[in-house]
Amino acid sequence: MKRFIPFIKSDPTVAVVRMQGVIAGGTRGTLNDASLGPVLEKAFARGKPVAVALEISSPGGSPVQSSLIGARIRRLAEEKNIPVIAFVEDVAASGGYWLAAAADEIYADPSSVLGSVGVISAGFGMHELIERYGIERRVHTAGKSKSMNDPFRPEKPEDVARLDRLLTDIHTNFIDHVTARRGAKLDSTEELFTGEVWLAKRATELGLIDGIGHLKPVLKDRFGDKLKFRRYGVRRPFWSRFGAQVVEDAGHMIEERAAYARFGL
Repeated sequence: MKRFIPFIKSDPTVAVVRMQGVIAGGTRGTLNDASLGPVLEKAFARGKPVAVALEISSPGGSPVQSSLIGARIRRLAEEKNIPVIAFVEDVAASGGYWLAAAADEIYADPSSVLGSVGVISAGFGMHELIERYGIERRVHTAGKSKSMNDPFRPEKPEDVARLDRLLTDIHTNFIDHVTARRGAKLDSTEELFTGEVWLAKRATELGLIDGIGHLKPVLKDRFGDKLKFRRYGVRRPFWSRFGAQVVEDAGHMIEERAAYARFGL
């Protein structure tokens, strides 16, 4: 009843947004701006929280979706004048670290894996396989670059050079985001943008995060023992677990498992 009585101050509340999984558009990933956007909007708007906490466990994924989510976090934080604090669980690597860097402060468990500020593109070359079985590849394009990096044709040096330029430009965007968000906290004497990963203690020394700590102890120490937590997260419809969706989910699970395996998780 206390909240309905005038002039009685209610206990402070922190909105906790969970961000777990691979970052990808559409149905390919757990995290994307379309699914997470409404969750973030609600977390910042409901009940005037004293802070928004991000629970992050992500090996990364789409640079575009990472950028869209990060930009939304910053816009809401500035519009509502609410601090954002990230807490890393298993991993915040690549796009996962992009999300963490959108926060004003970052904390992690001692065994959390962080960093991987780099860009990767991977695929397969299968032209020798189809030749072995007498399969002829037929491709017709309008535009000489339309079939760039076709996996059923030998790799072309000009295609590799073009892809390298794209990856370098995306990498530059990533570096700009991290340096803008972490600023003078970063150790300028170390190479931080090679794609390397570190555990939390070393990441703290390098300025990639602000310290080692867990969500409830850190926030209660800051806002008091009466602090309340209101949790938000992406919820999948009950019906999506049936029929063909089960097969699709299995494929996504394999992809996600492979993404986490890169970091020994």
